[in-house]
Amino acid sequence: MIKCVRKLKFDAGHRVFGHEGKCNYAHGHEYKVFIHAEAQELDSIGRVIDFSVLKSKIGIWIDDFLDHGFIIGKDDKEMEIALKLIKGQKLYFMPYNPTAENIARHLLREICPTLMHGTGVTVTKVVVHETENCYAYDEL
Repeated sequence: MIKCVRKLKFDAGHRVFGHEGKCNYAHGHEYKVFIHAEAQELDSIGRVIDFSVLKSKIGIWIDDFLDHGFIIGKDDKEMEIALKLIKGQKLYFMPYNPTAENIARHLLREICPTLMHGTGVTVTKVVVHETENCYAYDEL
């Protein structure tokens, strides 16, 4: 397998519902996401996929749904109620608590397969940096 990696960035708020410390409060991050893609062979000009295709498929999805929004886990009803009071607030509901680990898992296992369908390229790993020092990843 031949692999390539595309870095994407977005800003979003979240809270880690049930966290024992300050991450239980609403706060934000400048997330950096590394999309690892692979193919059986290179295309006719020597690429796994053009980096701009990864940006246009996955990056646009991130811009539309996550960037400058608030990510809420499905069980965090208190935060959902509070943020719905803010007119125009962009909200994204995840099926799990929005930790870096779960954001990586959600992108890798639920979002990327749909977005990359028909390209012949598979996203095999997603790395999510919450801060310069802290990151999590999921891989197939």
